[in-house]
Amino acid sequence: MPGLQFNDPLSWRAGKPIAVADLLKRLHALSKEMQDMEQDEDTRESFIKVAKELVSPNLLGHKDKGVKALTASCLVDILRLCAPDAPYTGQQLRDIFNLAITQILPALADPSNAYNNQHLYVLSSLAQVKSIVLLSDIPAGETLIKNVFQICFDVISGSSRSSPGEELQKTVELQMTSLLVCLVDESQTLPSEVIDIIVAQFLRTDPKALGANGGKNKKNGITDEKQSTLVLRQLPPAYNMAKYICNACPEKMARHFSQYFSDVIVDASSNAKSKAPSKSKRRNHDELDDSDDEQVGGPAEDDLKELGKVHGLLRELWRACPAVLQNVIPQLEAELSAENIQLRLLATETLGDIIAGIGAAGLPPSPTMDPAAFPSNALANPLEGTVSLNLLTKPSSPQPFPTAHPQAYANYLGRRHDKSTLIRAAWTTGIGRILTTSAGGAGLSQAQEDRLISDLARMMGDADEKVRIAAVKVVGSFSFGEIVSKLGRQGGVTQAGTVLFTLADRVRDRKHTVREEAMTVLARMWGVAVGEIAAENDQICSLLGAIPSKILDTYYTNDIEIMVLLDRVFFEQLLPLSYPPIKTKSTKMSNGSSQAPKDIQIGPEKHDEALDADKIRAERILLLARDLDERAKKVFYAIQTRQLQLSKLMTAYLTRCEDYNGGVMDKNEAHIKEHLTRVIKTFASHLPNPTQATTDLWKFAKMHDRRSYQLIRFCMAPESDYRTVFKAIKEFTKRIVDASSSAAASNGLLDTLIPLVYRVSLIVYNKSHVPAIVDFSRTDGKSLASTAHEVLREISSRTPEVLKAHVQEICKTLQDEAPSNKKSNDAGAVDNLKACASFAAKYPKEIPQDRKFLQAMTSYALNGSPPEAAKYAVSVIWATSEKKEMLGRDLAQKCIKGFQYGGEGFLSRLATLSQLMLLAPNEIDEQTADAILDIAIKQILLQVREPSERSMDAYEWSSTVDTEALAKCWALKILVNRIRSHPDAETLPDVAAPVYTLLSALIEQQGDLATAKNTPSTHKSRLRLLAARQYLKLCTQKSHDALLTPSAFNSLSTVAQDSLQPVRASFLQRLKKYLNQQKLPQRFYTIPFLLAYEPSDHLRSDATTWIKSRAAAFSNMKFQQSSTSNKPNIVMESVFARLLSVLSHHPDYADDAESMIDFARYLIFYLQNVATEDNLSLIYHIAQRVKQCRDAVIPDTSDNSSTEADERLYHLSDLAQITIRKYEDFHSWTIQTMPGKVRLPSSLFSEIKSHSEAQRIAEHNYLPENVEAGIEDLLKAMLRASRTTAHSKKRKSEGGDNDGRDAKKVKGGGLPIRKAPGGFSSSGAAAKEKRAANSHKVSKKPKASSKQQSKNGKESSSGERRRSGRVKEVEKSYAERDSDEDDQEMEMLDADVDVAEGPGSSESDAKAGVVDPDVEGAAEEEDVNGDVAESGEMEHPPEEEGDEEAAEEEEVEEPPPKSTPKGRRKPTVSPRAKTKARPKASVKATRSRTTTTTTTRGKTKAKGRDIDDDEVAD
Repeated sequence: MPGLQFNDPLSWRAGKPIAVADLLKRLHALSKEMQDMEQDEDTRESFIKVAKELVSPNLLGHKDKGVKALTASCLVDILRLCAPDAPYTGQQLRDIFNLAITQILPALADPSNAYNNQHLYVLSSLAQVKSIVLLSDIPAGETLIKNVFQICFDVISGSSRSSPGEELQKTVELQMTSLLVCLVDESQTLPSEVIDIIVAQFLRTDPKALGANGGKNKKNGITDEKQSTLVLRQLPPAYNMAKYICNACPEKMARHFSQYFSDVIVDASSNAKSKAPSKSKRRNHDELDDSDDEQVGGPAEDDLKELGKVHGLLRELWRACPAVLQNVIPQLEAELSAENIQLRLLATETLGDIIAGIGAAGLPPSPTMDPAAFPSNALANPLEGTVSLNLLTKPSSPQPFPTAHPQAYANYLGRRHDKSTLIRAAWTTGIGRILTTSAGGAGLSQAQEDRLISDLARMMGDADEKVRIAAVKVVGSFSFGEIVSKLGRQGGVTQAGTVLFTLADRVRDRKHTVREEAMTVLARMWGVAVGEIAAENDQICSLLGAIPSKILDTYYTNDIEIMVLLDRVFFEQLLPLSYPPIKTKSTKMSNGSSQAPKDIQIGPEKHDEALDADKIRAERILLLARDLDERAKKVFYAIQTRQLQLSKLMTAYLTRCEDYNGGVMDKNEAHIKEHLTRVIKTFASHLPNPTQATTDLWKFAKMHDRRSYQLIRFCMAPESDYRTVFKAIKEFTKRIVDASSSAAASNGLLDTLIPLVYRVSLIVYNKSHVPAIVDFSRTDGKSLASTAHEVLREISSRTPEVLKAHVQEICKTLQDEAPSNKKSNDAGAVDNLKACASFAAKYPKEIPQDRKFLQAMTSYALNGSPPEAAKYAVSVIWATSEKKEMLGRDLAQKCIKGFQYGGEGFLSRLATLSQLMLLAPNEIDEQTADAILDIAIKQILLQVREPSERSMDAYEWSSTVDTEALAKCWALKILVNRIRSHPDAETLPDVAAPVYTLLSALIEQQGDLATAKNTPSTHKSRLRLLAARQYLKLCTQKSHDALLTPSAFNSLSTVAQDSLQPVRASFLQRLKKYLNQQKLPQRFYTIPFLLAYEPSDHLRSDATTWIKSRAAAFSNMKFQQSSTSNKPNIVMESVFARLLSVLSHHPDYADDAESMIDFARYLIFYLQNVATEDNLSLIYHIAQRVKQCRDAVIPDTSDNSSTEADERLYHLSDLAQITIRKYEDFHSWTIQTMPGKVRLPSSLFSEIKSHSEAQRIAEHNYLPENVEAGIEDLLKAMLRASRTTAHSKKRKSEGGDNDGRDAKKVKGGGLPIRKAPGGFSSSGAAAKEKRAANSHKVSKKPKASSKQQSKNGKESSSGERRRSGRVKEVEKSYAERDSDEDDQEMEMLDADVDVAEGPGSSESDAKAGVVDPDVEGAAEEEDVNGDVAESGEMEHPPEEEGDEEAAEEEEVEEPPPKSTPKGRRKPTVSPRAKTKARPKASVKATRSRTTTTTTTRGKTKAKGRDIDDDEVAD
C-alpha cells in the first residue's frame, strides 16, 4: 500500500506565512487523504514529515478557527494511524490535547459552526481510537483530564453555549460519554476535581442546587420561576452521561466516591472538633430536644450545609447508579450510630429517602385529597389528581435496598428506638415514604410492609408529640388507594392496633397540635371516601365508615379547644361548605368532566338530576348521620340544637353592636356597654382563649360593619337557602380580611369569629335540603330512608320554619297513603306525622284543614301502624282543626265501641285514647272516661294472656316488644295522661293517688301486678321502666311533683340501680333530659350520684361527664335566677343532704365497718364530681347539719329518743365528715368555718326538740372501728383510678362494659353489688335484722356461701319485707310538703346563702359553655303542644307526649344480661350483696356473676313494622 501522497509544506519561516486560504486548502486535502487511510506499519514513515509540521506552533496557535479545526483533525488521524506509538514527545502531546480539549471540544456546543464536521471528527476519533488515554502518560496531565470532564459536561449541559441555536446531535452525547468512560477506565487514578465534576452532574436534579448555581442563561430552565411547573419528561443529558460513566466503571467509581464522601465527613468532623460551635449553631437544624443538649459540639452551620448537600447527592446516586455506593452505604450506616445528633439525623433522613427511591429533587406532589371534590374518589377510577410525570421527582430504586444491604436496612429500622425525638420523627417520616413509594418501585415483601405499617402505628403512640404528629402527617400523605390497599389491610378505624385505629385515637391526644392534625387527616379520609361509602362498598365502609363517629365522640371531652376544632373539621372536611363545587345544573364538574360517573355518589339518575347540588349535599349529610353510633349521633344533633341556642345569643350580640354604634352613643352609654360586655363574655367563654376572644369581639363591634351584621343574620335566618348562607360566610370572611390592617390581624379575628359563625349558621337544617331529604325518605335510596325520617323529625322539632315550603307536600303524601280497615299505611308515615305534629304546634294555620285531610288523620288515629302514628294524628287534629272538640268525642266513641283485645287496630285505638286523655280531658264525659279506664285496667293491665312458665323471680330484658307488652304500655299511659291533664287542683290528689300507687307498685314489685306473679319476665322490665319514666314525666309539673312522697322518691331512685342495663340507661337518659330542661325540681339531682357502683363504663362515664357539666353550669351562675339578691347558687352542694337521706333509706344499708366503707364510695363519687376548694366547706357544713336533725321520711311520735332511721342518718353524717376530711387532706385544701347554718328540707329532716338529746348525738361517734383506714385506702384507689381513666381515655378508645368483672374489690373499683331491685326500707325492724345477721359472718367460702344463701332464701324474704313495708307506706299518703318550699328553706341564715329553687336556666348553661349531647342532641325535644302553651297561644294546653317517644327512639338500648332466679341474681349497684348475713366471700361470688352487656338497637314486629323497644317503654 502506498504511503501518504500529500507533499505540500505546512510550515513557514518567520515573516513569510502561508496565506490562510492556501493553508486551509492544504490542510483540507491532507485531512481528506488521511481519513481514507488505514493503519499500516509500512506507511508509518510517510507520516513523519507531516506529523512534525502539524505540531508546529504556527498551526497549533493559529488565529484562524478553521486552521485549528483542520489541524486537530489531521493530528487525531496521525494518532490513529501511528497507534499505539504516537510520533510525538510528551510536550508535543500536551500541546495537541490542549488544542483538542480547549479549542475543539468547546466548539461542539455550536452545531451551526462552519467547521462543526471537523469538530465532530476529532471527538469521534478520540473516543473510538481511545487516543485520549495518552493523557495519563503526559506529564502533569491532571489538568487536561479535569478540563476534558469539565468541557464535556458543559457542552452537553449547554452552559458553554454562546447563543441558542440548533440542538446538539445525540451523537455528540454518545461520543463524549464514550470518551470519558474510556478515560476513567484506563486511568489508574482520577483527580479529585474530576470526581467533583461528576458528582455535580447528579445535583442537576436538585432544584435548590440549580437555583443557586444557575448561569446567566434563563433558557436553561433553572432560574425562571415560570418554568418551575413544567413537567420534565427526560433526564438532563449531563446527568445521563455521568450516570453512564458510573455504571460503566462501577468498581473504580465506587472507590473514588467512597474516598470523596470520607473526605467530606472527615472534614466536617475535624472542624467540629477544632472549634466548639455556639449553642445557636448546634441547634440550628430544627429544634433539638432536651437530650440533644448533652452534646458538647457538632458540625458548624457551613459544614452542616455541605453535609446536607453530600447526603442529598447520595439519594440521587442510589437512583442512578447504586453500585458505586457499595462502599458508601457502610459509612452511612455508621453515621446512624454517631454520637452527634445532626449527623445521625442526616443519616436517618438520607437512608430513608434512599430506600424510598427519592432523589435530590425531592418528593413528587402529594396526591390530591380534596373532601369537597365532586365526584368523590373511586377505587376503580381514582380521581386523586394527575400522576406526576416528572422523572426527577418520580421515586425510583434500581434494586430493593433491603435485599442489597440487609444489615444497613436492619440498623435503619432500629432507629425507631433512638433516644432523640428528632431522629424518631425523621425515621417515622422515612418509613411513610418507603410505604407510599413501595421502596422506590422495587417493592417490599409482605412481611417487610407489615412490619413498617405496624411500626407506623406504634410511632403514633410515641411519648413525644413531635413523633406523633410526624406519624399523623405520614398517614395524611397517603393517597386514597394506598390507604385502602396498604394501611387498610390490617383493619379499619374500629380494629384495635391498626394504623387507622391509632390515628382515630389521636383525635383525643393530649396535645392540641396532634389532635388538630389527626382530626383533619381523618376527616379528609372520610370526605374522599364518601363516594365509595355511598356506593355501599363494604370494604370502605368497614375501614372508614366509623370515622365521623370517632371525630364527633371527642365532643364528650368537654374541651373548648376540641370544640372549636370539631366545628372547623365538621364544616370544612366532613361537610365542606363548598361541596359540591357546582354552580348550575349544566356546568361541568370539578374534575373537568361533563359526564357524571356511574353511581360514584350521585346515583344512576339523569345528568340534569345528578347535578342537583342540594340533593348531592343532602345525601352526604344523610350518609354521615346514617353511620354514626349512638353517642356520635347525639353529638350530631346537639351541634344542630346548639345552633338554635347560640343564634339567639348572636342576635343579641348584633343588636348590642348596633346600639354601640362603633363607640359613638347618644344615650344609655353605660347600659349598652354593660349589656355588650356581658354578651361578649358569654361568647368568649365558648372559645379557647377568652382574653383574645374578648379583644376580637370588641374589635369587631368597633368596626361597626353593618354589612357584616346582615351577612351573619342571613346565615341564621331559616328563610335563607344554602347558597345564600354559603355566599354570606364567604363574603363575611373577605370583608374581615379586607378590613384588617395585616394578614396576622385578619387571621386572628377570623379565628375568633368563624367558629361562632359556623355555630350559628343554618348549614345542615337548611331549607334547601328538605326536598331531597323528603325524597330519600320516600324512595329509601341508598338505604337512607330511616335516617331521612330521623333528620326530618329533628328539623320539624328544632327549626320547623324551614319546612314551611314543603309541609303541604308532606301532608298530601299522608293523605294519599292514609290507612283503612283493608290496607295499612306506609312504614315512613309515622315520621311524617310526627314532623307535621311538631310543625302544627307552632304553625297550625300552615297545615291543611280541609275535610279530606281531617278524614285521613282520623283514619290514622283508628288504623295507623305503628300506634305512634295514631298518637301523632290526634295531635295534628287537635292543633289544626276548628272542630277538634267534636272530632275528639267522635274518636273516643269509635275507639271504645266494640273494643276487644286483639281486635282490628286495637293498639292504634289505645294510642288514640292515650292522646285524647291528654289533649281533650274536658271533651270526654264521665261515662266515656269510665269505659276508657275499664279498658286500660281490667282488659289490659290486670290480664296476663301469656303466663310465664319461668320462675316468678325471673326478670329479663328483650330487644323486642310483643303485642301484650305493647298494649300494657299504652294502657298505663292512658292512666298517667288522665292525671297529667286533670284540670282541678283540689281533686287532683284523690284522682292521682291510685295511679301513684300503681306506679310505685310496678317499681317496687319489679313490674309484676298479677296476683299469681306470672307476668312474663320481659314484660316486667318494660313496665318497671315505663312506670319510672312516667313518674319523671308527672313530676315535671309542680302540682304532681308535690304528690310524690320521699318514700316513693326513694323507691323511684332504685331504678337507677336496676339489674338490667337497658332499664338503667333509659331511665337515666330521661332523667338527665328533664333536668337539663329544668323541668324537675332539684331533688332529682340526687339520683345520678347512685351510679357510684355502675358496672357499665359507658354509663358511668356519661353520668360523670353530665354531673360535671351541670356543676360547671351552676358554678358559673353568679346569682340565683329566682332572686334579685346577690346570693351564690348552691344547687349541687345542697343535694348532698338529700343524698345522705336517700342513702340512709337504701335497701342495702348496714352500719358495720365494711358496709360503711362501701357507702363511702357514693360520697367520694359525689365529691369527685362536685367538690372544689371553694365549696368543700359548705358541703362539710351540710354533712354536720344532718347530724343535728332527725329523719322525717319515716314519721315517729317520740320526741326524745332516736329512731333507727335517725341513727342511720347519724352514721352517714359521721361517715361523710371523715370522708370529706380525708378528701381535703388528699387535695391539700382547707375547710373554712361557716358563719351560719343551713336549713335542711323539712320533708326529709326535722328538728331535734330536746337539747340534751342533740348534745348527746353531737358528742357520740356512730362509726365502727377501722372505718377511717378503710376510707383512706378507698379514697386513694378511687382517685388513682380516676386519674388513670382520664389518661387512658386519651390513649385508647372506649372499651366495653365490665359487668363480668370480679365485683368484690369494692375498695379499688366501682363494682355492682346490689340486691334484687326493690324499694327502700320503710321500717327500722328490717335494718335491725340485718345488723343482727351481720354479727354471724363466717369465713370466706364463696361458692358454699352463695349456695347456702340461695337455699335459705334469705334474700327473698328480706325483699318481701321491704316491699310490704313500702307498699304500706305508699298507701298512707302521697301528699308532702312542696319540694320547692324545702329548697327555699335551705338558706344560709347568717351568711345569706340560699339554695336555688330550680336547676338553673338555659342561658346559664350557655354561659358555662355546656351543651349535653344526651339532652341537647338526642333526647331533648320540645313538646308538641308545650311550646304553644309557653307562647300563650293556648289557654290551658296539656303537655304533649309525642316528643317523649322521639326521645325514646334515640336512646341506647342494651340486650339483656343473663338473669338468675330471685335470691341468686346479682343486681347491679349497691354497697352490699344479698343479705347482710352473707360472708364477704359469698358477696364476691355473687358479684362476679354479672354479665357484660353490649349496646344494640331493640326492635319488635308489630303490624308489619319494626318498632323500637323504647318507643313503647314510655
